[in-house]
Amino acid sequence: MHLRNQKKISREVSLYTPIGVDREGNEIMLMDVLASGDEVPDTVEVAMIMEWVTEFVRTLTSKEKLVLNLRFGLNGFSERLTQREIAQKLGISRSYVSRIEKHAVEKILDALSDDRAHRARRR
Repeated sequence: MHLRNQKKISREVSLYTPIGVDREGNEIMLMDVLASGDEVPDTVEVAMIMEWVTEFVRTLTSKEKLVLNLRFGLNGFSERLTQREIAQKLGISRSYVSRIEKHAVEKILDALSDDRAHRARRR
């Protein structure tokens, strides 16, 4: 198990990893090369959160997944639809789309809360 966990993180690189030295002898970090300002950490954080949420979305029913994918543009659905547009597309009422969305989001939030509590207990 330990080896499998190590394999997962063996490809991870910190944005603060030194990758060289400039002409004046100062260390250059990966973040310095990628961008200036705070855009990179924000982008990385959003990507990590999206990956985390996507993992929890896998536990939903197919209808819940479809509604969330259409509503929030997840998993290759680049366009974000309104509840009304989703209702028309699926042939159901807008209020039913709203209930499905609310239930799915609550399930994800519960799973995230449980995951955080589990991580806290492991520390």
